Amino acid sequence: MKTKLLAKIIQEANLLPAERLKSALTAIEQQNIELERYLIDENLLSENVLYEAIATYYRLPFVDLKQATIRKDVLETVPEPLVQVHQVVAYDMDPKKIKLATLDPRDLQTFEFIKKKTGLNPEIAITTPSGIKNALSQFHKGLSATFKEITKETEESEEDGSGKKLSELAEDLPIVRIVDSMLEYAIFESASDIHIEPQENELAVRYRIDGRLKQVMTLPKNIQSGIIARIKILSNLKIDEHRLPQDGRFTINSKDYKVAFRVSILPVYDGEKAVLRLLNESAQVLTLEQLGLQPRPLEMLKRNIKKPHGIILVTGPTGSGKTTTLYTVLNILNKPEVNISTVEDPIEYRMPKINQSQVNPKIGFSFANGLRSLLRQDPNIIMVGEIRDNETAEIAANAAMTGHLVLSTLHTNDAVTALPRLGEMGVPSFLIASTTNILMAQRLVRKICLHCIQSYTLSKAAVEDLDKQFNVKFILNTLEREGAIISASTSIESLLFYRGKGCKQCNHEGYKGRIGIYEVLEITHEIADLILNKCTTEDLRRAAQKQDMLTMAEDGFIKAKYGITTIEEVLRVTKE
Repeated sequence: MKTKLLAKIIQEANLLPAERLKSALTAIEQQNIELERYLIDENLLSENVLYEAIATYYRLPFVDLKQATIRKDVLETVPEPLVQVHQVVAYDMDPKKIKLATLDPRDLQTFEFIKKKTGLNPEIAITTPSGIKNALSQFHKGLSATFKEITKETEESEEDGSGKKLSELAEDLPIVRIVDSMLEYAIFESASDIHIEPQENELAVRYRIDGRLKQVMTLPKNIQSGIIARIKILSNLKIDEHRLPQDGRFTINSKDYKVAFRVSILPVYDGEKAVLRLLNESAQVLTLEQLGLQPRPLEMLKRNIKKPHGIILVTGPTGSGKTTTLYTVLNILNKPEVNISTVEDPIEYRMPKINQSQVNPKIGFSFANGLRSLLRQDPNIIMVGEIRDNETAEIAANAAMTGHLVLSTLHTNDAVTALPRLGEMGVPSFLIASTTNILMAQRLVRKICLHCIQSYTLSKAAVEDLDKQFNVKFILNTLEREGAIISASTSIESLLFYRGKGCKQCNHEGYKGRIGIYEVLEITHEIADLILNKCTTEDLRRAAQKQDMLTMAEDGFIKAKYGITTIEEVLRVTKE
């Protein structure tokens, strides 16, 4: 809870004299700790008194769960990982309602999720951190009993490795519940990947959230085979194959979401590692504005997607949002009067009225072969998932030359280096110069959590460190040109930047969600002449700068100045 609000509640309830509260506020600023923690640690207020006052302020009931024993079926209505992150626990229920105890009555998103999941109306009450802790300890008692049961079953099984026994273990109710909870929590937390990693004595589970891996739970080693077998059954893979890598896919459907899981199983030293990629098929396609492009690059992109032919290339490393950008463009181009065909690996999102095909190297259906076949399908617009080889690059360039609009991705660090990369792939320079419309390089940066955003100014040491990596004067000129600051003569030390303090909403990370930073290079006559003359990358970069091309770092600094992301994030993703 924010300090100002908590201080107001304490003041209104007359829990502390004004002078005592004022000195507490001074102390927490010096020690950089939360007011609530300071008051309880210093024995100025008890947990119950403080949280009863919070309950009164919000006109909600207070429930003390410190000594309460909660029925197992009620407790497990809200999965344990969700209780840990959002500090909300189910303590009672009937056929119509579920009673939830929380520390934060404003967490409406979580309450709505529980309502949809259970079909019951939530009744909110306030409890204490100790109450939540007690509920969590009961969770662990329940889970440990479940694990003991599975261990016993595993030990009793004489042929633990046989297909029959593994299939029985995979259908075991506790295993099913653990896997379901793991998947559901990953969906709720907007994770992009789940890593299930066997260690020597345990099974570690990590989620990739906003591009960063986080350990979320550790499970006993003896349930490893059951969990992997369960995932294999869901993905329609061979459960008795432990020596070869396997790939599969399954989908979870509900009225709230449709998520496809792309599964990869890899034999490692301590067993089999499973990585599940989450693809939200019910997610709405973004608009170009929502992607986070600055006004000038946005206009460039809009202008170039209206052209009837040519190549639009998006570059960047794996997981930088290239496919999302291409699908956004395809969604705009998707009109009844045009035929759009794609060849992808894999098809990440289903799009209506677009002919999507997936490559299959096992039967010789490669990008190059798929692209050749697409050209016989009378297309207007073609999307090639990725240009990986010389053959695909040349067919794509020729298709653009013969009147098709081609969209594709390429793995290069920035927009400028994509041009010589096409040359290295054997595409003639005249084809590159005449067919390429626009090049976009991108990265994803984490957005500052809006619930705990705060402003700060850069210290002298931070400015010196920044100047070693970037030309600060050049950045200031760019900020002025793009309208982010009034004058480039302003000292960077006087500018306000932003960061997240860390709160429950963002799991004390200071970040929530991601947005792209972009570098958009339009192929003008000057750039085309340089390509024809086979000029160096540096010559191309200088020409792009003369055209006032915004680099990814500059775009990042503009977003940092506007409080969308932090300078640290921009430095992290643009470091070479």
